Amino acid sequence: MNIQIACIPGDGIGPEIVQEAKKVLDRVCEKFGHTIEYTDVLMGGASIDAYGVPLTQETVDICRSRAAVLMGSIGGDAATSPWYKLPPDKRPEAGLLAIRKALGLYANLRPAYLFPELAASCPLAAKEGGRNFDLIIVRELTGGLYFGERWTKDIDGVMTAQDTLRYNENEIRRIIRTAFEIAQKRRKKVTSVDKANVLDTSRLWRKIAAEIAQDFPDVAYENMLVDNCAMQLVRDPEQFDVIVTENMFGDILSDEASMITGSIGMLSSASLNETSFGLYEPSHGSAPDIAGKGIANPIATILSAAMLLRYSFALTAEADAIENAVKKTLADGFRSADLMPKTDDAEGLTKVNCREMGDRICERI
Repeated sequence: MNIQIACIPGDGIGPEIVQEAKKVLDRVCEKFGHTIEYTDVLMGGASIDAYGVPLTQETVDICRSRAAVLMGSIGGDAATSPWYKLPPDKRPEAGLLAIRKALGLYANLRPAYLFPELAASCPLAAKEGGRNFDLIIVRELTGGLYFGERWTKDIDGVMTAQDTLRYNENEIRRIIRTAFEIAQKRRKKVTSVDKANVLDTSRLWRKIAAEIAQDFPDVAYENMLVDNCAMQLVRDPEQFDVIVTENMFGDILSDEASMITGSIGMLSSASLNETSFGLYEPSHGSAPDIAGKGIANPIATILSAAMLLRYSFALTAEADAIENAVKKTLADGFRSADLMPKTDDAEGLTKVNCREMGDRICERI
């Protein structure tokens, strides 16, 4: 197969981690007899520096012409970067919102599972028999508060801001159905998260979710308020299989879920449209404080590349090969800086930099 993808290295550590993901993709394609072509494009701060805007139409057009997009990370230090002196719609993150809308990427999938080798890094209190969770958050990505009408203006001498939270039944229906379809391939449980005790949008969300659930009698279904879900993720993450929720709630909960794995540097993500097209990126940010130091953890981006092969190209064996190589690398004791124990107990572990981690994973494919 000839695999054609667009690459957005992005800002901060983005170029470093994308380079390692490309290296791993090259290795797996070599092993399985595929060819792969990359087209690099700019978005975020890098695009602002080059073109004055966070996303150009050329970048959108190139991404549309490929089967998938692999992305690093977008943004910089809001306190020091000149990018954040620009109007909000010209800042790096505006490019991210715009490309999601332009490509129709309505479903964000963020898996969160605990590698046995990293159990000691999990910040949750230990329990008898150890922790063992494997969940996925399905987040609606192109509607809700982030895309509603917003304004800031003076009203009778008082500066006032407003953001509008809006969903229609079709937007809700397609993301709920996506969650149930994913659950059918996993452990057959969906937890729909809302704030139906307060919000009209959540009451509509819950009504539609209940209707969709009737089409999937083999999948267990429950509703949970978002504040309770935030608590339950810390108390007992093992209870969850598939969590589905709206845009802002999903943004917050998925970051929380990523941290209970021990490091946000381990968590991949996929943003999909209604075809097999997807944009794949790590769940973490651009970490400008460590950019250029070679110490970033590339595993989340490498696992995102595995999701790319699985979801956009249906290359299951190839995706498995990458994921198994990551597991083997961790089992063999290799750790990036963020994965090293915070105590002096590092016996049997080898600290490696970003490039070396990519090399170790390639060796195990």
